[in-house]
Amino acid sequence: MERQLSFSKSIILIVFILALLFVSIFLLKAEPHLPLLATTVGTAALLRLFGFSWKKLESAIIQGIQTAIMPILILSLIGILIAVWMMSGTVPTILYYGMDYIEPHYFAVSALYVTIVVSMFTGSSFTTVSTVGVAFMGIAATTGVSPTLAAGAVICGACFGDKMSPLSDTTNFAPAVAGISLFTHIGNMVYTTVPALIVTTVFFLLAPTTDSLDLSSIEQMKVALNDGFQLHWLTLISPLAVIACSIKRLPILPTLIVGIVTGLMVTAFVQQQTAIDVWFSVMQSGYKSTITNEIVASIVNRGGLQSMMWSVSLILIALSLGGLLQHCGIIEAFFHKIIQPLKRKSSIVLMTGASSIAVNGMTGEQYLSILLPGQMFKEEYARRGIPAKTLSRTLEDCGTLVNPLIPWGVSGAFFAATLGVPVVEYAPYAVFLWLSPLFTFAYAFIPRLQRNSLGRET
Repeated sequence: MERQLSFSKSIILIVFILALLFVSIFLLKAEPHLPLLATTVGTAALLRLFGFSWKKLESAIIQGIQTAIMPILILSLIGILIAVWMMSGTVPTILYYGMDYIEPHYFAVSALYVTIVVSMFTGSSFTTVSTVGVAFMGIAATTGVSPTLAAGAVICGACFGDKMSPLSDTTNFAPAVAGISLFTHIGNMVYTTVPALIVTTVFFLLAPTTDSLDLSSIEQMKVALNDGFQLHWLTLISPLAVIACSIKRLPILPTLIVGIVTGLMVTAFVQQQTAIDVWFSVMQSGYKSTITNEIVASIVNRGGLQSMMWSVSLILIALSLGGLLQHCGIIEAFFHKIIQPLKRKSSIVLMTGASSIAVNGMTGEQYLSILLPGQMFKEEYARRGIPAKTLSRTLEDCGTLVNPLIPWGVSGAFFAATLGVPVVEYAPYAVFLWLSPLFTFAYAFIPRLQRNSLGRET
């Protein structure tokens, strides 16, 4: 018979987890890996004291790690893809011509809406960030725009598509969990997404970009790019192939492989680099140019499989902890007890969002932050007459969009590694990710808006 965890013991475990992570990461400013590992070990020890067998704990950890396999493969291939796109001249070409057309004062808004368009067509924030996102970060460096501001704009636009595109996996997953149709879900999200996007646009219009623009340094960087690479429209074939595969709904792994293969072909035909040993070295350790311009070198010298190992190890540890939380019943025991005394419909919506955010924080996995609260609250929504579309919207706003704000979250770790900006630094600028949950809660508590979220009787 499987052991059931009591509410009081689940509180002990959750307080232990949150306290250790808060002290280690936010007070001691430690990297998240060892605090998460210590938390995982401590949680397993407490569960052992509470009567769980080692076999059960081991099984829970393995199940958690199994969910990490796909993110790890994606991260690994994207690290290789970035290096190949540097070697093939794809990103340098975009940088060279992008400097002619991007006005620094409107850079953030341009980055926001270009990434929105790409993410809507691809349905993937990972693809968007690793393609146009990397290019925009390079343009930001050459035009003097703050990298934290640039990263915030890129991530806001990329996550817009992750939330609203019919091609996105989470956009399909949330309504499936709630039991409604895809387009009912998307239509209902407009009520929180549009206001959040408007405020985000105003924020980036007003945000300071750069006090001065050194045109001579930009010309020097363009000369360095022109000397270091063959800049040609053919270098854009690979990112266009990736976008086309995404629009065709090809799975992410084959899509990335297509990007790598076409990038290597461009490297051979455009850059005239056909040495296989050089290809392997670049894909393993990243691209290393001979360019002497420090700014350009800092932009193009990146990527490679090894560049993603920081994020890969973080995801493995975080999802080991997530496996214990899910498969040993800690999350279920905690939230099931909290739901029972709630009387008001608005409180149910608030608790749904809070549960999704908490699962994100404890497990670092956005799919669990949609699945677990969705399973726990679905019957309660039906019993109290709250529309199921409100459940799916709350799960999307507080699950999909909060994960990039978690340093050990799958999305947060990926974005930080790909863009080169830590989560704690880009988070204040990722305003769209903060605003969407706030608008969701506003629809639950502001009387004039409640009918949309809570049904006729509030």
